Amino acid sequence: MPELNTSDKKFLNKLPEYESHIEFALKAAKNYGADATEVSIAENAGLSVTVRQNEIETLERHQDKGLSLTVFINQCKGSASTTDFSNKAIKEAVKVAVDIARFTSNDEFSGLPSESDLAWDYPSLDLFHPWHILADEAVNLACECEAAALRKDKRITNSEGVTVSTHNALKLYGNSHGFVGSYPSSSHSLSCSVIASDNDLMQRDFWYTASREAAFLQNPKEVGRHAAKRALARLNGKQIQTGNYPVLFSAEMSAGLLGHLTAALQGSNVYRESSFLQNAMDTKIFPEWLSIFEQPHIIGAVGSAPFDSEGVKTSSRHIVSDGILDSFILDSYSARKLDMHSTGNAGGVHNLCIETGDLNFNAMLKQLDKGLLVTELMGQGINIVTGDYSRGAAGFWIEGGKIQYPVEEITIAGNLKEMFSKIVAVGNDIDFRRNIRTGSILIEEMMVAGN
Repeated sequence: MPELNTSDKKFLNKLPEYESHIEFALKAAKNYGADATEVSIAENAGLSVTVRQNEIETLERHQDKGLSLTVFINQCKGSASTTDFSNKAIKEAVKVAVDIARFTSNDEFSGLPSESDLAWDYPSLDLFHPWHILADEAVNLACECEAAALRKDKRITNSEGVTVSTHNALKLYGNSHGFVGSYPSSSHSLSCSVIASDNDLMQRDFWYTASREAAFLQNPKEVGRHAAKRALARLNGKQIQTGNYPVLFSAEMSAGLLGHLTAALQGSNVYRESSFLQNAMDTKIFPEWLSIFEQPHIIGAVGSAPFDSEGVKTSSRHIVSDGILDSFILDSYSARKLDMHSTGNAGGVHNLCIETGDLNFNAMLKQLDKGLLVTELMGQGINIVTGDYSRGAAGFWIEGGKIQYPVEEITIAGNLKEMFSKIVAVGNDIDFRRNIRTGSILIEEMMVAGN
């Protein structure tokens, strides 16, 4: 645990009080006739500052809290929430949830997680690192970042703003099995967006840094200069001839690509038969050299969590092993619907990782040799039911393993199942800023629509 000041300690000292609120709600629900109950409490506090053209555009402090509860009566479900933590308000929320449950239909798959699945003993993952930054200090950091971007090149003609944010959270979950778990966390970020202009043409790009610990954020000047460099690189973009080409997704874009995989593997999509991978269990969906796994207990990582939003313990596991699909992504309800077991993913995945090779980004460009590097995607042309994929894109044309010129106003298309099977390489240029940790991904061939 990092060194805490008085404000941090006051924040953490709320945990015993909030645990007592959970216990009160559970007891009240039992008294009102609930067979089973779960209660969650969240408190969030933070600061966000946006500067544009060296002036404060927004400065926000926020602090909010809420209690949510769900009761089950003969497998009928009712939910309610409140921001008032008085006993009277909590009891009223419980009564509302119970009344709702008495009017809902019975669902044989509803209910609490299995008692044996709960995180009765969970690790401390070092997720709480408050940033003791004052509002004027945040403004100065943002101004420093923006100034570095604007000084990078005379063609950087405007700023869309720089935002500095810091956020602390307390999360608690308890249920009528007797489980109560809690943990604090923090997250901090700095982002910069600028506009480059040349011959009446303009391009915008951005960069950001994010971490649970402020000491690990990228230097503000570096963030500004990198945002400027990216905007400049996109000037005077061209279209390319329509055709089938190898496509390299940058690490930032690759995370989105794997995000479509997690959507297809979500239990709710699988049991509703609305996923192109619903019948893919134990079949090969990636090249045999590729594995994808979840690592929820990485110390201090952005996606780490000791338990999911149902209190189910999280653990390291393979989702894809040697190209073969091993597991769906399940909460307790979807697991029961599919006659499977919860994977501890109520609320999503935790540090999804893909096995990478030895190639850095420049080596990945050489591996691509001739084709398209994608650095931006637009639109939502993904059909999870069929796997069809079509999105607007921008990036760079590569020849001889080197960037030749920027590319814009194109569309890339394919089918996700085919795209996954045609992955040629995964770079070791891993983007650690997100819950999905991957390097750049090279796909053997996709349709690219240009001229």
